[in-house]
Amino acid sequence: MKCDPTLYRAAPTSLAVKPRLIRHLFLPPLVIALMIGLGYLGFWVSEHYGIRSLSENGQRQLELHARAVESEISKYTYLPSLLELESSVSRLLDDPSPEHRQTVNEYLEGLNRRSRSRAIYVMDTTGRVMATSNWRDVDSYLGEDLSFRAYFQNAVRGQPGRFYGIGSTNGEPGYYLAHGLEERGKIIGVAVVKVRLEAMEERWQRARLEAFVSDENGIIILSSDPARRLKSVIPLSEETKEKLARSLQYYWFPLNELQPLAREKLAEGEEKLTFPANSELMSEEENISYLSQTRPLSDTPWNFTLLTPLQDLRREAINQGILVAVAFALVAFLLIAWNERRKVIATRLAAREALQEANNQLERRITERTTDLRASNERLKGQIRERRQAEETLRRAQDELVQAGKLAAIGQMSTSIAHELNQPLAALRTLSGNTVRFLERGQLDVASTNLKTINELIDRMGRITASLRSFARRGDDKGQASLGKAVDAALQVLGSRVENAHLQLHRDFADLQVQIDQTRLEQILVNLIGNALDAMQAQPLPELWLEGEISEGKYRLRVRDNGHGIDAETRKHLFEPFFTTKPGEQGLGLGLTLSASLAAATGGHLGVEHPASGGTTFVLSLPLVSPLHAEPI
Repeated sequence: MKCDPTLYRAAPTSLAVKPRLIRHLFLPPLVIALMIGLGYLGFWVSEHYGIRSLSENGQRQLELHARAVESEISKYTYLPSLLELESSVSRLLDDPSPEHRQTVNEYLEGLNRRSRSRAIYVMDTTGRVMATSNWRDVDSYLGEDLSFRAYFQNAVRGQPGRFYGIGSTNGEPGYYLAHGLEERGKIIGVAVVKVRLEAMEERWQRARLEAFVSDENGIIILSSDPARRLKSVIPLSEETKEKLARSLQYYWFPLNELQPLAREKLAEGEEKLTFPANSELMSEEENISYLSQTRPLSDTPWNFTLLTPLQDLRREAINQGILVAVAFALVAFLLIAWNERRKVIATRLAAREALQEANNQLERRITERTTDLRASNERLKGQIRERRQAEETLRRAQDELVQAGKLAAIGQMSTSIAHELNQPLAALRTLSGNTVRFLERGQLDVASTNLKTINELIDRMGRITASLRSFARRGDDKGQASLGKAVDAALQVLGSRVENAHLQLHRDFADLQVQIDQTRLEQILVNLIGNALDAMQAQPLPELWLEGEISEGKYRLRVRDNGHGIDAETRKHLFEPFFTTKPGEQGLGLGLTLSASLAAATGGHLGVEHPASGGTTFVLSLPLVSPLHAEPI
């Protein structure tokens, strides 16, 4: 095959010099500028996503260690109130004789040893330490006047005393928990437990974790770095410093502010902080940056802060930027060399062959890709079928559990229903016999009256069985229900139990439409009202409140009783399947679990509250069908 020689004819000199000169003058600076720009962009992107990754991992670490701190400071909460049960403590506060003091000292010493606290001591209502677990030590608290401490002032008023401070006797920091000791409704003294939390700092240091805890005044009270301890994370005015100094909460420490060189807020509770290097091996110009993540600690006004160093991330981001810049420079060099080489050796024939080869390669790739896509599509269809089958199986299982819960409730009500039906049946037997005799005697008026009474008794029995059939039928996942109708149906199903309990019922809710199947709403209410009746069996004057309100597009119905309430251990397992406090023949442990599941399936929620006045309140939240305003019933 011959090539056309005109294709390789050189361009005139006058036309070739200027483009080449332009390329030689402007191309290198352009490549260098792009290389620097792309290197910086690679550095920025790597640092940005690296900080995001560290933030996500840090959130998990923050939650883990914050919960550990919460557990550590809450496990001694019960200990001060335990002294209220010790008779020797009340005798000491009533008669502070040396014999009583020695008895309580020895008791507190043993209790302190078993609980592994730092110290336990008892004060009278004036703040004077009457007995202490460290009575053998030289720096014992015995006889000290600690009435100026905030934890004593709170406890003597009947409030929980929680306080972190540095002891005025020996300068030792600790966490103080105080409780007012009552006798016949009057506070006769205060019990205090001192706990040392430095073990957490040691664990942080062993784990090479940089973290600290700041109290309600913004003072760092626990820190993996001792240099940060008793420094302020917020600016403190001179008036505030003077006030804290007078309280002796932090002894005589200066409470200097922990000031970073730079601060950049990234999100709520997240900051990027830069501190000066505190290592002698680092130069003065080298600083340390941290990702700071803060979370409040439950049941305390304290905050837990986790510091994640960013030095490794920054070095990695710089390496990524350099790598991007070098890669671009290499690619640019290869492109320029290839372009120059192509201009020398490129011909129309070579271009045609290259195009054909590219076309063949593209077709092969398309074929391979089509095959892969077809296989992926088949796998995806199989997964979809399996998922649908699993969802259908789950739905059927849930329906069976719901139905089982209904049948269990019906079984529990069978005795009361039999009693309800036996009375009309006995009356029917008597009235039917009398009616025959009256007809034989020709007393048609009396016989007609008996027949009307028989008809009314039959209607009554029909209403009882109809309510059971309605309650036992299966419900749908979607539907609309009338709240007032559901409450009436539930009370009718439980009619005999309500009547026998002599219950005082308070109704204060609106009759409106909510997004749930009517039968399922009735089942939820039967479970909640039935549980309330069970809880009030020993109550001489049982009362049941049905109260409702509209909140954020949902209707919240509260079912509150004045029963015996729910203890703390039972609350942990309240909504677990098959957990019940009733005897085996009275409950399966599915009522609350199924009720919560039915409410959640419609976008609602079933929760529980424990009023301070006693009893239990279950809160059922369901979406409204429409924002119609119905009158309370």
